[in-house]
Amino acid sequence: MRLFRFFKAVGQEMKQVSWPGVKQTRHDTGTVVGISVLFAVFFAIVDWIVQFGLKFIS
Repeated sequence: MRLFRFFKAVGQEMKQVSWPGVKQTRHDTGTVVGISVLFAVFFAIVDWIVQFGLKFIS
């Protein structure tokens, strides 16, 4: 019985959720992909610098 009340409460809460539209979802996805690419480039450059430094030391 408690499980039924739980799912009923979940359903009521989901009706109150404000879901983003297609335009907002595309914008947010583009932002995440862009920042991920920037971080990948940053870490690749840092990795290259560290490798160069380690080769220079040895």
